[in-house]
Amino acid sequence: MKKRIVSFLMAVCLAASALALPAGAKTAAVTGFTDISDHSTAVAAECLRLLGAMTGYAGGAFRPDGQVTRAQFCKMATYLIKDGESQLSRYRTVTVFPDVKPSHWAAAYINLASDSGRGAAGSEDKTDRSIIKGYVDGKFHPERVVTVGQAVTILMRLLGYSDADMGGIWPDGYMAAAASCGLTDGVSAPASDPLTRGLAARLLVNLLRCDSKGGANYGESIAASSVEGMLTTSTATAADGSDTAMQLGSSTAYSMAGGKVSTGAMNGMKGTLLLNKAGKVMTFVPEITGVSRTVTFASGTTVKLTTASGESFNIKSDTAMVVNGEQKTWATGYTWLNPGMSLTLYIGESGTVEYIFAGASATSSAAVVVYTRASAAGFSELAGGSTRYSIYKNGAAASVSDLRPYDVAIYSPGTNSIRVCDTRITGVYENASPNLDNPTEITVMGTKFPVLSTAADTMSKLKLGQTITLLLTEDNQVAGAIEAGSVNGINGNALGIVKEVSNSKATVNLLCGVTISGSVSLSDAEVSRLKNHMAYVSSSFKGRLALARMDGGVPGALDVSARRMGSQLLADNVMIYQTTSSGMEPISLQEISSASIPASAAVYARTNWAGRIDLIVFNSITGSDYQFGRLHYSMGGTEPDYDDDGKVIGSKPVYETLSVITGNGTQIGPFSIGHYTVVDDREVHDGDYVGVILNKQENLIETILLLNKCENVLNSAWSSAASVTIGGQTYTVPSDVLCYNRSSGKWVTLDEARAFASTSTVYTDQSGYVRVVEVR
Repeated sequence: MKKRIVSFLMAVCLAASALALPAGAKTAAVTGFTDISDHSTAVAAECLRLLGAMTGYAGGAFRPDGQVTRAQFCKMATYLIKDGESQLSRYRTVTVFPDVKPSHWAAAYINLASDSGRGAAGSEDKTDRSIIKGYVDGKFHPERVVTVGQAVTILMRLLGYSDADMGGIWPDGYMAAAASCGLTDGVSAPASDPLTRGLAARLLVNLLRCDSKGGANYGESIAASSVEGMLTTSTATAADGSDTAMQLGSSTAYSMAGGKVSTGAMNGMKGTLLLNKAGKVMTFVPEITGVSRTVTFASGTTVKLTTASGESFNIKSDTAMVVNGEQKTWATGYTWLNPGMSLTLYIGESGTVEYIFAGASATSSAAVVVYTRASAAGFSELAGGSTRYSIYKNGAAASVSDLRPYDVAIYSPGTNSIRVCDTRITGVYENASPNLDNPTEITVMGTKFPVLSTAADTMSKLKLGQTITLLLTEDNQVAGAIEAGSVNGINGNALGIVKEVSNSKATVNLLCGVTISGSVSLSDAEVSRLKNHMAYVSSSFKGRLALARMDGGVPGALDVSARRMGSQLLADNVMIYQTTSSGMEPISLQEISSASIPASAAVYARTNWAGRIDLIVFNSITGSDYQFGRLHYSMGGTEPDYDDDGKVIGSKPVYETLSVITGNGTQIGPFSIGHYTVVDDREVHDGDYVGVILNKQENLIETILLLNKCENVLNSAWSSAASVTIGGQTYTVPSDVLCYNRSSGKWVTLDEARAFASTSTVYTDQSGYVRVVEVR
């Protein structure tokens, strides 16, 4: 555990409530606190609930604004004293204060907290170890309300400090020392204010994070042992068979002490498990370091994250993250992310991303299938009775009006959000385990999917061999299923990138994160069209995939700044891909430097339930794959030229090699003439300005892009060296644009070209970039 952790309000998230499972779920229902509207307080309350220090009231209420009495605070503090709970029995029958008889409900707690010899039985040590004292009248006054200053004093004494260590007037000295050691982090109330239950929760969890006077971490000092890491789930199966265990990263699952069950409110957080002598979890102490942000992934590198909204975060390569239920570093974990995936970022006080959770911040244990448009029926039950949750659909912020029939909802306690997903996969029902009536795992399209208990009713109606449509959660569990085609308009919608394909086999990486493999029957032309492209995937026969390349749906040009394509707005979580020689790669709007991308550069666009574009596939629009210049054919002699009747009518040149002449006369090639593709099947000739993609392994040109020619462009059309407007469209001019003076036969700079002539011929690619400027 960190020796000092600065805790701030987690401003983005609201209350984190418990997950209530419906009848038939494998884990007993857990009811959390339903009246906490602050995430940090909710997390602290859950930590202390597991420890036994704060249990709440009937009906799931925590009453965060309720004032704490001296008796109540003694009970809370007892559970934060090493072996405090086990010592209570010897304090139940004694009388220390005349107003706290053995019959008083808090007698044992008060007597233990005020015992000057606590923990020193049989010892000559007479050190005063009491953390709370009575009044001058000899009474304790258990029903009086504790002030913040009094609570801080009690907890500082638990840390080993005494009046002799404090300077100044009480409680100022204690308050100053508490601020210095982190005890009052996140608590701004003055010392004279009454202590509320919400403030008490903050202080008590801060105590577990603090160092004692002797230097040891206090939380670890009250436990038999501890384990640090990121809490990935609170429903793991432990070695003893319990299915309510806590698991850090991909390590051992630890069963809960006393049969307690976590609500999952702390899933996805870094922290420390405190274990008792039996190795069972007393509680989990989270490291709350700043604020949390829920964002939608667009693209990433080993040191950078770009969101769908264009926001960028610098990420250290060794930053901890959880993805697919496993703990990884960002450098290795980001490669498992797909555009549109939801991420929870935990950001420290310096603005640094400290750790990342991919997905719902919890593996779902129950789900609700929406059957009526704009209906949130069942959502409150998922959230433990609370209605103070936010809604995300397919990773983007949404509202109830965005819900459609057969959407699937789960609850994420870590972010206090309902996560809605509309992913559906259609394929043959191949296998079920352990049985058809109540499967926990099924196989469709050769892939195993875990089945939630809430899907039992719909799954029991289906038979092996049927073609079915799976209704998936955000974390790819089956929430329900229907016979394919049985509900009008509800079909599979699984799209993915065809990574490997031959005439007989194919592997597709679905956008939802599942990889599907199976047999196919494709012609050479179909293989060429599908490889590294977006395709719809389904199956009507066991082991056999049906693939359909996705084309069309493009409503017009992409206006980057307006976030609009044609007349349609882009969704907040829009996914953008471009095809390159090495495959299809995700990009973000921020990576598109051109102000506008013409419709001709787009291969496919998908419109979501709200009428917004949420998926776009472009040809290569960043130009990173192409090398630009003037095409040059080298002739190696002649060969006979025949008429339609086969008679020799003369001779014609033989073109043996292709090369490209770029700036300063540099030549790319020559390359042997092989089988190359010309974009849009246009004709190319010697001397044309083109972009080429090279296949260096086979020493040939693989793809040729003929640049578009715009003649007589006035110098006044240039708004700057980076932008020119032609025919009403603005084109981006890269700093390395090629410029050629045909009169002198020399490659020149853009300034020299503009100085030579008042007009020019501009050559653009399909993505809205100027690649060549020619003057004469």
